[in-house]
Amino acid sequence: MTIRKNVSSEGQLSPRRLAVKILDRIDKERGYAEPLLNAYLSIHEQEDQRNKNLLTQIVFGTLRMRGYLDWIIRHYYRGTFDEMDISVKNILRTALFQIFFLDRLPPYAVVNESVALVSPRRQNQKALVNGLLRNVLRTKEQIPWPDKTANPALYIAVHHSHPLWLVERWIALFGEEETLKRCASHNTTPPAAIRVNSQRISRQDMITEMRHEGWNIEESPCSPDGIHIIHSEAPLRDTAWFKEGKVQFQDEGSQLIAYFLRPRPGEKILDLCAGTGGKATHMAALMGDQGSILAVDNQRKKLDSLQEMAHRLGITCIKTLCQDGRTTLPCQPESFDAILVDVPCTGLGTLRRNPEIKWHLHPTEISKIVSLQKDLLENAAIYLRKGGRLVYSTCTILSEENDDQVASFLERHREFRQERHTPHFSSFCLDEKGFMKTAPHRHNMDAFFAALLTKVD
Repeated sequence: MTIRKNVSSEGQLSPRRLAVKILDRIDKERGYAEPLLNAYLSIHEQEDQRNKNLLTQIVFGTLRMRGYLDWIIRHYYRGTFDEMDISVKNILRTALFQIFFLDRLPPYAVVNESVALVSPRRQNQKALVNGLLRNVLRTKEQIPWPDKTANPALYIAVHHSHPLWLVERWIALFGEEETLKRCASHNTTPPAAIRVNSQRISRQDMITEMRHEGWNIEESPCSPDGIHIIHSEAPLRDTAWFKEGKVQFQDEGSQLIAYFLRPRPGEKILDLCAGTGGKATHMAALMGDQGSILAVDNQRKKLDSLQEMAHRLGITCIKTLCQDGRTTLPCQPESFDAILVDVPCTGLGTLRRNPEIKWHLHPTEISKIVSLQKDLLENAAIYLRKGGRLVYSTCTILSEENDDQVASFLERHREFRQERHTPHFSSFCLDEKGFMKTAPHRHNMDAFFAALLTKVD
């Protein structure tokens, strides 16, 4: 996406206009907020930091609270909401987010700026934006919100801004109170989490260096390599620490996956769905870069990013293969000591970082994703040696992608068993069945699932 500077009449950048453009792109192309924001922020490195912060706040806040905002729009709009122009919807959403959740501008100033955002091609929509927003300001105390007792699913869906179908599914799985806590936690800002590259520096030495430079940080409670950045004056990517490969961005939940597999120096490991390589490079570091990792993914761009990351981190034991993980690999059966199958999933465990996912996902897509996961797991099993370890992992919380997927695999493969006791791994992140399960409202990290399976000798 090419982003040009947008200037208001005062000669300042217009983060509100850019926010609407980014949200339009997300809706029209099922895009993702973070790369679009990064594209803008990298272009305007010298611009007012307050405008950058406001842009980020509006984009992520509007995505997180979209269900709440749409409830308001539907109440005031006299037409068919689903047929409303996407850009007009996003102008209204961003305006209402500022009115209800921010206080940088007075409400009537927000209205005026929002009217000015309507494209010249949609002049007839200016009156709609102006009238609807002014009606909200006059009568917002009269908005009929769902009642928690009468309709708890709708109450959670609206107040905590999630699709109703998803809330109903989670209530059936977790119960009302747990679902409410999960949905509320998804609308919070996640910590800036990084992994210390033990090939370059110890976590304690990294902490000492960062604190000496005035960074406000704390140790991650579960990952031995993790650090949470509380506050910094400069982007981490601009530091020598990042450029020299001492640190890598990675959520703490994601960091735990490598520890769950327990890679050892000298082992031969398969990473069947390697993506951009966060877990592969972590496994390599835990192995002391001794042994070999075959990183497989069907997208060459992701593997290129993996190789760039490995080079920056000083990792040499990873080889890449661009191939569909469901097809026959150029390897002998039972030739790997350990395998990571970090499958593509609905991504519902990462809603704090990727709130657009809950609006992209349609329930009819889940069965296709589950089928893909099954095929990847089946193919991976062929290449694990007897006595070897396999970790199946996702970043979602749907049972059909997690517990049920593992149970179904074990039904078909009596030569595998699930390991319920994992020495040297934080029991804080394990459930009663021995599955690794993290959650934002419990662990302050993304929701990850992992099952450790071994192939019986």
